[in-house]
Amino acid sequence: MIGIAVGSFLNVLIDRLPQEETILGRSHCDHCKKDLKWNDLIPILSYVYLGAQCRYCGKKLSLFYPLVEVLTGAMFVFVVLIGVRDVRNLGGVSIGDAFLLLHTQTMMLLALLGIVSASIVIFFSDWKFQIIPDSIQISLFAFSFLYIISRGITPKIFLDQAVAAFAVMLPILLVFYLSKGKGMGFGDVKLAFSMGFLLGIFSGFMALYIGFISGAIVGVTLLILGKKKMKSEIAFGPFLVLGMLTMLFFENNVLNYIRQFFPL
Repeated sequence: MIGIAVGSFLNVLIDRLPQEETILGRSHCDHCKKDLKWNDLIPILSYVYLGAQCRYCGKKLSLFYPLVEVLTGAMFVFVVLIGVRDVRNLGGVSIGDAFLLLHTQTMMLLALLGIVSASIVIFFSDWKFQIIPDSIQISLFAFSFLYIISRGITPKIFLDQAVAAFAVMLPILLVFYLSKGKGMGFGDVKLAFSMGFLLGIFSGFMALYIGFISGAIVGVTLLILGKKKMKSEIAFGPFLVLGMLTMLFFENNVLNYIRQFFPL
């Protein structure tokens, strides 16, 4: 339920930040600009009750809104299940050690929830507006830094993550400069930097690979279906997010799959 409520707020960020609107103030209909009442804003339920249309002007409401709310709720449940799996059995440890473990796990849990929330905003902002707001980029990096801290940080680990950030960013930066911003946006460059810092060099490059492959598959599919033309622009941020979250949560699974073909 908390995740669904957060998803409702993420919808506000997705719609307003790319258009440089304030996130304060009442929510309103995108079509008639009428301020919405509290019973128009109940996550998921209001969308269903109103028949997916505005109460005032009758215009169709985007499916993005309940989708973001359901997705955020599902991701929050997933992250919590991942976060508590290491603290289910605290028998045989001292109270101090148990408290320290719970404190560390809580910090990691909050970091992961923050990363997931920022990723959802980036995914849908770039998909809808082809813009990744700088404020969300900063939030993603901050939560990534908190995650690294929760796993135990030393000067060497920080240096390794910083090097990984620049290394993973470099290919995207080269595409950006060589294409003069047409092949890749600078928002993608900044996103790749955070990905490298969060995941490290190997997993960061694997995330890039997954992003390029998934982007190519979707792009070709849209061309075949006639939804896009050869010169049409397709946001790359969503695919980078897909690669990042895949490696963040399923790194071991991906590595085990790779080892079947290439000994590491």
